[in-house]
Parts: sequence; structure tokens; C-alpha cells
Amino acid sequence: MRQQSKIHRIVLCACGRVEFEALGEPIVSAVCYCDDCQEGGRHIQALPRAQSVLDPDGGSSYVLYRKDRMHCSKGDDVLRDFRIRETSPTRRVVASCCNTAMFLDFQKGHWYSVYRARFDGAAPPVQMRIQTRFKPENSTLPDDVPTYPGYAFGLIAKLLSARVAMLLHR
Repeated sequence: MRQQSKIHRIVLCACGRVEFEALGEPIVSAVCYCDDCQEGGRHIQALPRAQSVLDPDGGSSYVLYRKDRMHCSKGDDVLRDFRIRETSPTRRVVASCCNTAMFLDFQKGHWYSVYRARFDGAAPPVQMRIQTRFKPENSTLPDDVPTYPGYAFGLIAKLLSARVAMLLHR
């Protein structure tokens, strides 16, 4: 059996009361411009003392981790779910102590989309920008990484590969 990577990253809320540990390599690091990420970001940013969730160009920067590679090491009692719609399969998790957006959980999936700004220290570099057809009209996207109007085939392949690895306990 292949040995799991020793990479260990800490994910913190703004006040430090909530802490997650992310183990191993992330699945991917991406910026999403979909309508739901923009709407969810605006709602969270409107909370008292909340920090910015959306990047200046309107995107939400995430680092995706397998659910079996992340765990809350402190503060799970102050985590609150936020949903754009009551029936949405996607929940945004906020640390209520300081209204910090921590991660997005597509509950039918096997990954967490951790807000990039929550990493203590350097987060993995952005690898792609997705759903760019929804970007705000007045924003200009940097040309530092590939951009895709929808979901990139490479993203889907990485998610499927991570699912297989989970099933094989790798």
C-alpha cells in the first residue's frame, strides 16, 4: 500500500477558535465564479465581522480536500451551516464565533472546498478558474492559470481519481 503524504496544513477561522487539519495533497486548487458561489459569498460577507469571501474579480478561491483527509481539531461546537436555499445539497460552513467562512460541502460529493484564505501559511497555488461564464461583467480575469466557462474535464478527472483513491483507502 502506498504511504500517505506527510503534508499537514492547518485551516483556521479569523479568531483562531476553530481549527481544521488537512492531511495529504489537495485534490485541486481552483477559483469558482458560479452564481451560487457569488451569492453565498455575498451573504456570508454581510454577516457581522465577516471577512471577505469573494476575490476582487468575483470568484471564490477554494482548495479541495477529500472528506477523509480533513477533520476539525477544535471548535466544532461553533460551526454553523449556511444554505442559499433550504433544499440545496450544498452547505457553506461558517465559524459563528467570528463569522468566518470555512468551507463549502457539496453533501453528495466526497470533498470539501476549503476557502483558500483560511489556510495558516501558504495555501497551494491556484491551478484553474472554473465557471467563468458567470463572472461579473466588470471583472477582468488574470491569465495566470487556465480558465474554463464550465467545469473543466481535468477537474472532473481529479475528483473521480480522488474518489477511487478513497475507495481503495489510499
